[in-house]
Amino acid sequence: MSAASTTPNLASLAPSIVADRRRIPTAWAAYALLAPSAVFLLTFTYWPVVQVLFGSLTVKGFQGAAHWGVDNFARLFADPHFAHAVRNNLVYAAGTIVPSLVLALGFAVGLSETTRLSSALRTAIAMPMLIPLVAAASLFVFIFLPNAGLLDHYLAYFGIAETNWLGDPSVALGSIVAITVWKNTGYYMLFFLAGLAGIPQDLLDAAKIDGANAIQRFLRITLPLLGPTCSFVLIIALLNVLTQVDHVIVMTQGGPSDATSMLLFYIYQQAHQNYDVGLASAATVVSVGFLFALSVVSLRSLERGIHHEV
Repeated sequence: MSAASTTPNLASLAPSIVADRRRIPTAWAAYALLAPSAVFLLTFTYWPVVQVLFGSLTVKGFQGAAHWGVDNFARLFADPHFAHAVRNNLVYAAGTIVPSLVLALGFAVGLSETTRLSSALRTAIAMPMLIPLVAAASLFVFIFLPNAGLLDHYLAYFGIAETNWLGDPSVALGSIVAITVWKNTGYYMLFFLAGLAGIPQDLLDAAKIDGANAIQRFLRITLPLLGPTCSFVLIIALLNVLTQVDHVIVMTQGGPSDATSMLLFYIYQQAHQNYDVGLASAATVVSVGFLFALSVVSLRSLERGIHHEV
């Protein structure tokens, strides 16, 4: 083959060779930029997960000896304090998720139209989400003070006797529920407002022309189309139920008589007060597994709602 016949082939290969040489430094630059994030992700996310899994399966005996097993889980399920924390968490979930979502949806529907008054009310309702939970808990400690707090002060005008809101086991968990509902309602309302903005107005107008009243339009059109939003907000609410513990630590320390002890506080108590890392790791694995199962169910409902809407 002549040199003349090979020249066009070399010329055609030149751009690809140059492109490959340029692509190699670009790829290394991308890896270099992603490396710090990857290091932090591995160090502060995945490595702690691995440590918790190993800790839950590591059983320490006398004189520091350790072996593998599920004894930590056996001790966990036999611990009455864990069972009490689970019951408290279920009551706390029912008492916070249902009222928060109902109030948030009601406020979102009532304030969906943008006016000066609705904008001011939306700001007032969403304001608690800007307050850190520790600061809000410290504020409510003074509100709930027996005989000296603002709540007892104003209830005295109606002849209601003073109540030890944080010291009475029968009402302490209800006080924790109240601050959580106050804190989270405005946050959930923002998601519902975004979902309502995505509902076509033509559907509502057509239903109104057909004679459907406001309740029928809400039940037949608005609520079904808000299905994906409701599923998403439910996942956020479930995460908050199992991850918010600051107010319990500040206000009650799990008391009185474990009346406000919940799963995350139980884990904190076992790890940092009783120094039982194995029991705390086992409780963490159980809690995360339960939360993961609930999240999967909610995400599947979310996907079905999206496909139905499409």
